[in-house]
Amino acid sequence: MTSPETETPTCSAKGCRDAAVWVLAWNNPTLHTPERRKTWLACEEHREHLSQFLGVRGFLKDVVKLGEWVQPEGSERAR
Repeated sequence: MTSPETETPTCSAKGCRDAAVWVLAWNNPTLHTPERRKTWLACEEHREHLSQFLGVRGFLKDVVKLGEWVQPEGSERAR
């Protein structure tokens, strides 16, 4: 049995179960404070597609290798 901490992160593309390699950090300025970052994960195959989807809407803020991702301070959801 695996726990959520040991599961391999998977791509956020619909129907894809491949291992995530990239973090796509985004923000919808009509819904989120400027410092807030939502994230999608992407495999190599879907990185460009998901980046374009967010980019044409003006939401994409950063694309970082999964192993290098650090959640920005103030980015967490207020509780």
